[in-house]
Parts: sequence; C-alpha cells; structure tokens
Amino acid sequence: MLFRPLHDRVVIRRAEGDVKSKGGIIIPDTAKEKPQEGEVIAVGPGSRDESGKLIPLDVRAGDTILFGKWSGTEVKIDGEDLLIMKEADIMGIIEKAVDKAA
Repeated sequence: MLFRPLHDRVVIRRAEGDVKSKGGIIIPDTAKEKPQEGEVIAVGPGSRDESGKLIPLDVRAGDTILFGKWSGTEVKIDGEDLLIMKEADIMGIIEKAVDKAA
C-alpha cells in the first residue's frame, strides 16, 4: 500500500464478520452488522503538543484493535475497503493470550 496517514490518524482493515448466526442461519451481507474489530495497517507519525513536540501513537501496524461502532471514515485504497480514524477513536488493543503451560 502506498498510503501514509498524517498526524494521529490510523488505517484499519476491518475484521471479517460472522457469516452464520449461532443457530446456523446464513446472514446476507446487507443484514450483517459490521465488526468493531480490525487490524492496524498503517499509522501516522503522531500529534504535536502545544510546544510543538511530537507525541508518537500507542498503536503500531499489525495490532488488533477495538473501535467504536460509528468510528472512522470508510475509504477504498488499492481496491480494498479500509477505515481511517484518529487514534482517539480506538478503544483498545487486543493482546494475544500467551499459553502458559505448567
């Protein structure tokens, strides 16, 4: 991808939603609720404070994140549907559980 977000913006690939309900009913794309989880594809350099100092973002490319239902702007880059949003719209990073064998 040849897109670099500016300031505190983040590019996100939305996670795939479930195709079937818990009861096994196939849900068409038009009735499916869009997932609020995604993978960070690219991040901007960060925002600046009042003195002009650069404040880097907490998220990194490759992070899996949760975001608000109506967050971000949907865009199409290289034929792929992506979201661009500010870091403040991200609720948190999903940490992968580490299997602790005893």
